[in-house]
Amino acid sequence: MKDIVLVATAVILGLAAAGAIIRIAIGPSLLDRVLASDVLLAILGAALAVDMAVNRHLNNLMLLVGLAIIGFVGSVTVARFVAERRDRSNDS
Repeated sequence: MKDIVLVATAVILGLAAAGAIIRIAIGPSLLDRVLASDVLLAILGAALAVDMAVNRHLNNLMLLVGLAIIGFVGSVTVARFVAERRDRSNDS
């Protein structure tokens, strides 16, 4: 039963990663690409968490925390950049 769940999880995460990569490649706007890259980081974090749960270790915990911080800081930075850009276009 454990193997079936692991394979199903791997397939679902793989399909989700493929969808995020496609959205990064063809996303019509910068915000679509940033959101897709954030989703891809979350999928990678989920895969690391599944690996840690299956193998019962915490070796990747610092990598998981680092991915979460990078994803958060990147998303906030782009959101602030887009908000400032919209404010400038509304002022002129």
